[in-house]
Amino acid sequence: MQEPLLGAEGPDYDTFPEKSSPSPGERTRVGAPQNKRVFLATFAAVLGNFSFGYALVYTSPVIPALELSLDPDLRLTKTQASWFGSVFTLGAAAGGLSAMVLNDLLGRKLSIMFSAVPSAAGYALMAGAHGFWMLLLGRTMTGFAGGLTAACIPVYVSEIAPPGVRGALGATPQLMAVFGSLSLYALGLLLPWRWLAVAGEGPVLVMTLLLSFMPNSPRFLLSRGRDAEALRALAWLRGADTDVRWEFSQIQDNVQRQSTRVSWAEARSPHVYRPIVIALLMRFLQQLTGITPILVYLQPIFESTAVLLPPKDDAAIVGAVRLFSVLIAALTMDLAGRKVLLFVSATIMFAANLTLGLYVHLGPKPPTPNSTVELESAPLGGTEQPLAAPTSYLTLVPLVATMLFIMGYAMGWGPITWLLMSEILPLQARGVASGLCVLVSWLTAFALTKSFLLVVNAFGLQVPFFFFAAICLVNLLFTGCCVPETKGRSLEQIESFFRTGRRSFLH
Repeated sequence: MQEPLLGAEGPDYDTFPEKSSPSPGERTRVGAPQNKRVFLATFAAVLGNFSFGYALVYTSPVIPALELSLDPDLRLTKTQASWFGSVFTLGAAAGGLSAMVLNDLLGRKLSIMFSAVPSAAGYALMAGAHGFWMLLLGRTMTGFAGGLTAACIPVYVSEIAPPGVRGALGATPQLMAVFGSLSLYALGLLLPWRWLAVAGEGPVLVMTLLLSFMPNSPRFLLSRGRDAEALRALAWLRGADTDVRWEFSQIQDNVQRQSTRVSWAEARSPHVYRPIVIALLMRFLQQLTGITPILVYLQPIFESTAVLLPPKDDAAIVGAVRLFSVLIAALTMDLAGRKVLLFVSATIMFAANLTLGLYVHLGPKPPTPNSTVELESAPLGGTEQPLAAPTSYLTLVPLVATMLFIMGYAMGWGPITWLLMSEILPLQARGVASGLCVLVSWLTAFALTKSFLLVVNAFGLQVPFFFFAAICLVNLLFTGCCVPETKGRSLEQIESFFRTGRRSFLH
């Protein structure tokens, strides 16, 4: 088997032979950030992910409050609560679909700024809701904004980041989404549900204000023939003392080779469809690990298994573990590499899902039936098992296994799938393909979230966990066979790697 993409330096990896390679000093200048402005631009953009994480879990404290509402127009039934929670994913799928057009039409930065319109309108509808339709429409609009930013922000960040820190900066969208979710949980303890929606407007306004002072992606500007503006943007991002001529020439050469939109004939070319297929399958397999239904039904799952700690405490602990694990991924992604973390992530998730499935199938059950999700009159597990002693340390297994699952996901298959999507997609099709990836991701999430309870009712809670464990094994095989290592490579070098048809993956 030939060496992977990050093999030793040599003629086989001279991806731009028509120009002389930079000297070691020049490599340092273009690969390492000498200017903090790139971090400011990244922060401004990923505030959109903060809003996304905030909006995603908005229903967590709101649904219980509305189920007890004294206003009959706002009081939610179980069916309405289910739709209020899951319609966000449909809105996100529509946002991903729109990103297929907006990402290339408006550019990455303006598309992110445009997402502020449906986001602000959605929060306003929910804050002033007088009926269920306003809640549903507001939830859909915030989902649309989340899907749009999920497709545009990773592309923007990857295109402005130097290769040396692209992995760390590529993890910040996931990190900020986790921060957004934790902020919602914290504010939910202090504010009523209408004011939670009002508070959601703040990050949206700050994001729009900061991004108005940030440059657009140099690659996008070059693709539109705005060369002088692209050079100024790159110089601003790298710093006045940095020589950006070599990096700019590589970006310019790559853009000139792809000056037109990809045609259907070109789409059949391996260097175009292979990275798109890899990105699509990674987003699909990421959702099939079970992350969305596990997060959505986290507290009901704990209430349906015998646990030593209160389910609310368990959910809070898992949230803290999720944040810690994303921090680990951000710090190690450019050191350990993408593939190593993907292998470790899938292995941990496999062990965690298998443990949860075996615990539900063979372990103790709660002493009283659970009615949180109203699955007939039985607990989520649905199997007859001996009652658990409330103080038995065996009942810590669901918490520990779920913590391991979240940790495994957050340090690998969570952030890295978004990063690789933005790294490997060809520039010609990057806007359309990233939107398609988000569309596939959220349609899969919606299907899993809506079918999870049906499967639990029919077969028991252990069956989904065994299925998720099997998917994690598929992820291991897929990573080994099909995923390239992109650590330390420029986007142009990655694209040239696919264009030359090397056989280090996807034979």
